[in-house]
Amino acid sequence: MIGFALRRLGILVLTMLFLASMVFWLTNLPSSLKKMAKSEASVRMSDADVDLWLSQNGYDRPLTARFGEWLGVLPAWQPETESTLPGRCAAVAADGGQPFCGALQGHLGRSTVFDMPVSDVIAPKLAATGWLMLYSMLILTLGGIGLGVVAGIREGSATDRIVSALAIASTATPDYVWAVLLVVTFASATSGVSPILRDWGLIDTPTLLLGTATSAETAIDFRNFTLPVLAIGLYGVGYIASITRASMVEVMKAQYIRTARLKGLGLGRIVLRHALRNALIVPVTVVMLQFPWLLNGVVIIEIIFNYKGFGWLVVQAAGNNDIELLMGCAMVAAVIVLITQLVSDIAYTLLNPRLRFG
Repeated sequence: MIGFALRRLGILVLTMLFLASMVFWLTNLPSSLKKMAKSEASVRMSDADVDLWLSQNGYDRPLTARFGEWLGVLPAWQPETESTLPGRCAAVAADGGQPFCGALQGHLGRSTVFDMPVSDVIAPKLAATGWLMLYSMLILTLGGIGLGVVAGIREGSATDRIVSALAIASTATPDYVWAVLLVVTFASATSGVSPILRDWGLIDTPTLLLGTATSAETAIDFRNFTLPVLAIGLYGVGYIASITRASMVEVMKAQYIRTARLKGLGLGRIVLRHALRNALIVPVTVVMLQFPWLLNGVVIIEIIFNYKGFGWLVVQAAGNNDIELLMGCAMVAAVIVLITQLVSDIAYTLLNPRLRFG
Protein backbone atom coordinates (compact mmCIF):
# COMPACT_ATOMS: atom_id res chain seq x y z
CA MET A 1 0.00 0.00 0.00
CA ILE A 2 2.80 2.43 0.89
CA GLY A 3 4.65 1.66 -2.33
CA PHE A 4 1.49 2.14 -4.35
CA ALA A 5 0.77 5.47 -2.66
CA LEU A 6 4.34 6.68 -3.32
CA ARG A 7 4.12 5.71 -6.99
CA ARG A 8 0.84 7.52 -7.35
CA LEU A 9 2.26 10.59 -5.63
CA GLY A 10 5.11 10.58 -8.15
CA ILE A 11 2.63 10.41 -11.01
CA LEU A 12 0.64 13.19 -9.32
CA VAL A 13 3.71 15.45 -9.25
CA LEU A 14 4.47 14.81 -12.93
CA THR A 15 0.85 15.41 -13.86
CA MET A 16 0.82 18.67 -11.92
CA LEU A 17 3.98 19.82 -13.69
CA PHE A 18 2.46 19.06 -17.08
CA LEU A 19 -0.84 20.76 -16.21
CA ALA A 20 0.97 23.80 -14.83
CA SER A 21 2.97 24.21 -18.04
CA MET A 22 -0.15 23.89 -20.19
CA VAL A 23 -2.23 26.31 -18.11
CA PHE A 24 0.65 28.78 -17.95
CA TRP A 25 1.01 28.70 -21.72
CA LEU A 26 -2.73 29.15 -22.29
CA THR A 27 -3.04 32.02 -19.81
CA ASN A 28 0.01 33.79 -21.24
CA LEU A 29 -0.98 33.85 -24.88
CA PRO A 30 -0.10 37.15 -26.61
CA SER A 31 -3.76 38.10 -26.90
CA SER A 32 -4.28 37.59 -23.15
CA LEU A 33 -1.22 39.64 -22.29
CA LYS A 34 -2.34 42.51 -24.52
CA LYS A 35 -5.80 42.43 -22.95
CA MET A 36 -4.26 42.53 -19.49
CA ALA A 37 -2.05 45.47 -20.44
CA LYS A 38 -5.05 47.49 -21.60
CA SER A 39 -7.09 46.58 -18.52
CA GLU A 40 -4.24 47.62 -16.20
CA ALA A 41 -3.16 50.77 -18.04
CA SER A 42 -5.66 52.12 -20.58
CA VAL A 43 -8.03 50.59 -23.07
CA ARG A 44 -7.00 53.28 -25.57
CA MET A 45 -3.36 52.24 -25.61
CA SER A 46 -1.74 51.84 -29.01
CA ASP A 47 0.02 48.65 -29.96
CA ALA A 48 3.36 50.33 -29.37
CA ASP A 49 2.30 51.43 -25.89
CA VAL A 50 1.09 47.90 -25.15
CA ASP A 51 4.43 46.43 -26.16
CA LEU A 52 6.22 49.03 -24.01
CA TRP A 53 4.02 48.22 -21.00
CA LEU A 54 4.63 44.49 -21.39
CA SER A 55 8.37 45.13 -21.64
CA GLN A 56 8.41 47.30 -18.52
CA ASN A 57 6.56 44.64 -16.54
CA GLY A 58 8.64 41.68 -17.70
CA TYR A 59 6.12 40.02 -20.00
CA ASP A 60 8.32 40.29 -23.10
CA ARG A 61 10.77 37.67 -21.82
CA PRO A 62 10.77 34.02 -22.97
CA LEU A 63 7.83 31.96 -21.78
CA THR A 64 10.10 29.25 -20.35
CA ALA A 65 11.92 31.79 -18.18
CA ARG A 66 8.69 33.24 -16.83
CA PHE A 67 7.33 29.75 -16.15
CA GLY A 68 10.50 28.87 -14.25
CA GLU A 69 10.02 32.01 -12.14
CA TRP A 70 6.38 31.14 -11.49
CA LEU A 71 7.38 27.62 -10.53
CA GLY A 72 10.15 28.88 -8.27
CA VAL A 73 13.16 27.20 -9.89
CA LEU A 74 14.53 30.46 -11.31
CA PRO A 75 15.18 33.75 -9.51
CA ALA A 76 12.17 36.02 -9.78
CA TRP A 77 12.31 39.01 -12.10
CA GLN A 78 12.34 42.35 -10.32
CA PRO A 79 10.60 45.39 -11.85
CA GLU A 80 12.35 48.57 -12.84
CA THR A 81 11.32 51.90 -11.36
CA GLU A 82 8.93 52.63 -14.26
CA SER A 83 7.05 49.33 -13.81
CA THR A 84 3.38 49.71 -12.93
CA LEU A 85 3.05 46.25 -11.36
CA PRO A 86 4.86 45.00 -8.24
CA GLY A 87 7.30 42.17 -8.80
CA ARG A 88 6.52 38.62 -7.75
CA CYS A 89 8.77 39.08 -4.71
CA ALA A 90 7.60 42.56 -3.79
CA ALA A 91 6.09 41.30 -0.53
CA VAL A 92 9.00 39.01 0.27
CA ALA A 93 12.09 40.30 2.03
CA ALA A 94 14.99 40.09 -0.41
CA ASP A 95 18.37 40.40 1.27
CA GLY A 96 20.95 40.43 -1.47
CA GLY A 97 20.28 39.07 -4.94
CA GLN A 98 17.01 38.00 -6.53
CA PRO A 99 15.04 35.57 -4.36
CA PHE A 100 13.11 32.54 -5.49
CA CYS A 101 9.41 33.33 -5.09
CA GLY A 102 7.40 30.72 -6.97
CA ALA A 103 4.79 28.07 -6.40
CA LEU A 104 7.35 25.76 -4.79
CA GLN A 105 7.98 28.43 -2.15
CA GLY A 106 4.26 28.98 -1.61
CA HIS A 107 3.98 32.20 -3.63
CA LEU A 108 1.38 32.11 -6.41
CA GLY A 109 1.82 35.73 -7.46
CA ARG A 110 -0.35 38.79 -6.93
CA SER A 111 -3.89 39.32 -8.17
CA THR A 112 -4.25 42.41 -10.33
CA VAL A 113 -7.98 42.62 -9.64
CA PHE A 114 -7.96 42.26 -5.85
CA ASP A 115 -4.44 43.73 -5.39
CA MET A 116 -3.60 40.95 -2.95
CA PRO A 117 -1.45 37.82 -2.97
CA VAL A 118 -3.22 35.07 -4.90
CA SER A 119 -3.06 32.66 -1.97
CA ASP A 120 -4.79 35.21 0.29
CA VAL A 121 -7.54 35.66 -2.30
CA ILE A 122 -8.12 31.94 -2.93
CA ALA A 123 -8.03 30.65 0.66
CA PRO A 124 -11.29 32.19 2.00
CA LYS A 125 -13.15 31.55 -1.26
CA LEU A 126 -12.04 27.93 -1.32
CA ALA A 127 -13.16 27.53 2.30
CA ALA A 128 -16.59 28.94 1.41
CA THR A 129 -16.93 26.53 -1.49
CA GLY A 130 -15.70 23.72 0.74
CA TRP A 131 -18.82 24.00 2.88
CA LEU A 132 -21.01 23.93 -0.21
CA MET A 133 -19.23 20.85 -1.54
CA LEU A 134 -19.31 19.14 1.87
CA TYR A 135 -23.08 19.38 2.29
CA SER A 136 -23.62 18.48 -1.37
CA MET A 137 -21.43 15.39 -0.99
CA LEU A 138 -23.44 14.32 2.04
CA ILE A 139 -26.59 14.39 -0.08
CA LEU A 140 -24.85 12.59 -2.94
CA THR A 141 -23.34 9.91 -0.72
CA LEU A 142 -26.05 9.23 1.84
CA GLY A 143 -29.00 9.83 -0.46
CA GLY A 144 -27.59 8.16 -3.58
CA ILE A 145 -26.12 5.10 -1.90
CA GLY A 146 -29.11 4.71 0.42
CA LEU A 147 -31.64 4.80 -2.42
CA GLY A 148 -29.47 2.52 -4.55
CA VAL A 149 -29.18 -0.10 -1.83
CA VAL A 150 -32.92 -0.06 -1.16
CA ALA A 151 -33.68 -0.47 -4.87
CA GLY A 152 -30.97 -3.10 -5.41
CA ILE A 153 -32.13 -5.51 -2.72
CA ARG A 154 -35.70 -5.28 -4.05
CA GLU A 155 -35.00 -5.73 -7.76
CA GLY A 156 -38.15 -5.66 -9.86
CA SER A 157 -40.39 -4.42 -7.04
CA ALA A 158 -42.46 -1.25 -7.02
CA THR A 159 -39.83 0.39 -4.82
CA ASP A 160 -37.16 -0.45 -7.38
CA ARG A 161 -39.18 1.03 -10.23
CA ILE A 162 -39.97 4.21 -8.30
CA VAL A 163 -36.35 4.77 -7.28
CA SER A 164 -35.13 4.08 -10.82
CA ALA A 165 -37.62 6.56 -12.29
CA LEU A 166 -36.64 9.24 -9.76
CA ALA A 167 -32.97 8.60 -10.45
CA ILE A 168 -33.45 9.07 -14.19
CA ALA A 169 -35.43 12.27 -13.66
CA SER A 170 -32.82 13.59 -11.24
CA THR A 171 -29.88 12.90 -13.54
CA ALA A 172 -31.67 14.25 -16.62
CA THR A 173 -32.25 17.63 -14.95
CA PRO A 174 -29.13 19.87 -14.94
CA ASP A 175 -28.09 21.60 -11.74
CA TYR A 176 -28.97 25.08 -13.02
CA VAL A 177 -32.48 23.87 -13.90
CA TRP A 178 -32.80 22.44 -10.38
CA ALA A 179 -31.71 25.83 -9.07
CA VAL A 180 -34.47 27.65 -10.95
CA LEU A 181 -37.11 25.09 -9.95
CA LEU A 182 -36.11 25.23 -6.31
CA VAL A 183 -36.13 29.03 -6.22
CA VAL A 184 -39.60 29.17 -7.80
CA THR A 185 -40.92 26.52 -5.43
CA PHE A 186 -39.39 27.59 -2.10
CA ALA A 187 -38.01 31.13 -2.49
CA SER A 188 -40.74 33.01 -4.34
CA ALA A 189 -43.21 35.24 -2.51
CA THR A 190 -45.82 34.90 -5.28
CA SER A 191 -45.56 31.24 -6.31
CA GLY A 192 -44.67 27.86 -4.89
CA VAL A 193 -45.28 26.83 -1.30
CA SER A 194 -44.31 30.10 0.43
CA PRO A 195 -47.64 31.97 -0.13
CA ILE A 196 -49.57 28.90 1.06
CA LEU A 197 -47.49 28.46 4.20
CA ARG A 198 -47.71 32.19 4.93
CA ASP A 199 -51.50 32.17 4.58
CA TRP A 200 -51.71 29.22 6.94
CA GLY A 201 -49.57 31.08 9.46
CA LEU A 202 -46.78 28.50 9.40
CA ILE A 203 -44.09 31.03 8.44
CA ASP A 204 -43.74 34.72 9.27
CA THR A 205 -41.25 35.53 6.52
CA PRO A 206 -42.04 36.37 2.88
CA THR A 207 -40.51 33.09 1.68
CA LEU A 208 -39.74 29.74 3.24
CA LEU A 209 -36.14 29.77 1.99
CA LEU A 210 -33.87 32.45 0.57
CA GLY A 211 -33.16 32.59 -3.15
CA THR A 212 -29.69 34.02 -2.55
CA ALA A 213 -26.83 32.64 -0.51
CA THR A 214 -24.99 35.93 0.00
CA SER A 215 -25.65 35.94 3.74
CA ALA A 216 -24.20 32.41 3.97
CA GLU A 217 -20.75 33.91 3.42
CA THR A 218 -20.79 35.16 7.00
CA ALA A 219 -23.22 32.75 8.69
CA ILE A 220 -24.62 29.53 7.22
CA ASP A 221 -28.14 28.61 8.21
CA PHE A 222 -31.02 26.53 6.90
CA ARG A 223 -32.73 29.34 4.98
CA ASN A 224 -29.77 30.70 3.04
CA PHE A 225 -27.85 27.50 2.28
CA THR A 226 -30.45 24.82 1.56
CA LEU A 227 -31.27 25.70 -2.04
CA PRO A 228 -27.71 25.82 -3.46
CA VAL A 229 -26.88 22.56 -1.69
CA LEU A 230 -30.01 20.88 -3.03
CA ALA A 231 -29.43 22.23 -6.54
CA ILE A 232 -26.04 20.51 -6.67
CA GLY A 233 -27.00 17.42 -4.72
CA LEU A 234 -30.21 16.56 -6.57
CA TYR A 235 -28.46 16.52 -9.92
CA GLY A 236 -25.90 13.93 -8.81
CA VAL A 237 -27.89 11.83 -6.36
CA GLY A 238 -29.75 10.01 -9.13
CA TYR A 239 -26.52 8.99 -10.85
CA ILE A 240 -25.04 7.62 -7.64
CA ALA A 241 -28.30 5.79 -6.89
CA SER A 242 -28.28 4.15 -10.33
CA ILE A 243 -24.67 3.01 -9.99
CA THR A 244 -25.27 1.68 -6.48
CA ARG A 245 -28.42 -0.16 -7.53
CA ALA A 246 -26.67 -1.90 -10.44
CA SER A 247 -23.76 -2.91 -8.21
CA MET A 248 -26.10 -4.13 -5.47
CA VAL A 249 -28.17 -6.20 -7.88
CA GLU A 250 -25.04 -7.91 -9.18
CA VAL A 251 -23.73 -8.69 -5.70
CA MET A 252 -27.09 -10.02 -4.46
CA LYS A 253 -26.96 -12.63 -7.24
CA ALA A 254 -23.54 -13.91 -6.18
CA GLN A 255 -23.09 -17.46 -4.95
CA TYR A 256 -21.96 -16.52 -1.44
CA ILE A 257 -25.15 -14.47 -0.96
CA ARG A 258 -27.25 -17.49 -1.95
CA THR A 259 -25.29 -19.59 0.53
CA ALA A 260 -25.94 -17.07 3.28
CA ARG A 261 -29.65 -17.18 2.51
CA LEU A 262 -29.67 -20.98 2.62
CA LYS A 263 -28.07 -20.79 6.06
CA GLY A 264 -31.11 -18.82 7.23
CA LEU A 265 -29.46 -15.45 7.72
CA GLY A 266 -31.80 -12.46 7.69
CA LEU A 267 -31.82 -9.96 4.84
CA GLY A 268 -30.47 -7.15 6.99
CA ARG A 269 -27.51 -9.20 8.17
CA ILE A 270 -26.77 -10.42 4.65
CA VAL A 271 -26.78 -6.88 3.26
CA LEU A 272 -24.73 -5.28 6.05
CA ARG A 273 -22.15 -8.03 6.64
CA HIS A 274 -21.75 -9.64 3.21
CA ALA A 275 -23.20 -7.70 0.27
CA LEU A 276 -22.64 -4.06 1.13
CA ARG A 277 -18.85 -4.18 1.37
CA ASN A 278 -18.40 -5.55 -2.15
CA ALA A 279 -21.26 -3.56 -3.61
CA LEU A 280 -19.77 -0.25 -2.45
CA ILE A 281 -16.48 -0.59 -4.34
CA VAL A 282 -17.82 0.93 -7.56
CA PRO A 283 -20.13 3.54 -5.94
CA VAL A 284 -17.35 4.83 -3.67
CA THR A 285 -15.10 5.30 -6.69
CA VAL A 286 -17.87 7.11 -8.55
CA VAL A 287 -18.50 9.34 -5.52
CA MET A 288 -14.84 10.35 -5.44
CA LEU A 289 -15.01 11.12 -9.15
CA GLN A 290 -17.75 13.65 -8.43
CA PHE A 291 -15.22 16.14 -7.05
CA PRO A 292 -14.16 17.37 -10.52
CA TRP A 293 -17.81 17.71 -11.46
CA LEU A 294 -18.56 19.54 -8.22
CA LEU A 295 -15.81 22.07 -8.91
CA ASN A 296 -17.41 22.76 -12.29
CA GLY A 297 -20.94 22.71 -10.93
CA VAL A 298 -20.31 25.22 -8.16
CA VAL A 299 -19.32 27.82 -10.76
CA ILE A 300 -22.86 27.99 -12.12
CA ILE A 301 -24.60 27.54 -8.77
CA GLU A 302 -22.52 30.21 -7.04
CA ILE A 303 -23.32 32.69 -9.79
CA ILE A 304 -27.06 31.89 -9.66
CA PHE A 305 -27.23 32.19 -5.87
CA ASN A 306 -24.68 35.04 -5.65
CA TYR A 307 -22.42 33.02 -3.37
CA LYS A 308 -18.88 34.36 -3.56
CA GLY A 309 -16.90 31.15 -3.36
CA PHE A 310 -14.23 29.49 -5.48
CA GLY A 311 -16.46 29.17 -8.53
CA TRP A 312 -17.37 32.85 -8.37
CA LEU A 313 -13.66 33.66 -8.05
CA VAL A 314 -12.80 31.69 -11.20
CA VAL A 315 -15.38 33.69 -13.15
CA GLN A 316 -13.95 36.95 -11.81
CA ALA A 317 -10.41 35.93 -12.70
CA ALA A 318 -11.36 34.89 -16.23
CA GLY A 319 -13.61 37.89 -16.86
CA ASN A 320 -10.97 40.39 -15.70
CA ASN A 321 -8.06 38.53 -17.32
CA ASP A 322 -6.30 38.21 -13.98
CA ILE A 323 -3.57 35.84 -15.18
CA GLU A 324 -1.90 35.15 -11.83
CA LEU A 325 -5.22 34.51 -10.09
CA LEU A 326 -6.52 32.35 -12.93
CA MET A 327 -3.31 30.32 -12.86
CA GLY A 328 -3.59 29.87 -9.10
CA CYS A 329 -7.23 28.77 -9.31
CA ALA A 330 -6.43 26.25 -12.03
CA MET A 331 -3.60 24.73 -10.01
CA VAL A 332 -5.66 24.52 -6.82
CA ALA A 333 -8.48 22.81 -8.71
CA ALA A 334 -6.01 20.37 -10.30
CA VAL A 335 -4.50 19.49 -6.92
CA ILE A 336 -7.93 18.81 -5.44
CA VAL A 337 -8.91 16.58 -8.37
CA LEU A 338 -5.67 14.59 -8.35
CA ILE A 339 -5.73 14.07 -4.59
CA THR A 340 -9.30 12.78 -4.72
CA GLN A 341 -8.23 10.29 -7.39
CA LEU A 342 -5.46 9.06 -5.10
CA VAL A 343 -7.91 8.71 -2.21
CA SER A 344 -10.29 6.85 -4.53
CA ASP A 345 -7.63 4.31 -5.46
CA ILE A 346 -6.66 3.78 -1.82
CA ALA A 347 -10.33 3.25 -0.98
CA TYR A 348 -10.31 0.16 -3.23
CA THR A 349 -7.95 -1.62 -0.84
CA LEU A 350 -9.87 -0.55 2.25
CA LEU A 351 -13.07 -2.02 0.84
CA ASN A 352 -11.53 -5.11 -0.74
CA PRO A 353 -8.03 -6.15 0.45
CA ARG A 354 -7.86 -8.82 -2.28
CA LEU A 355 -7.27 -6.13 -4.89
CA ARG A 356 -3.65 -5.81 -5.94
CA PHE A 357 -1.96 -2.96 -7.70
CA GLY A 358 0.70 -3.45 -10.32
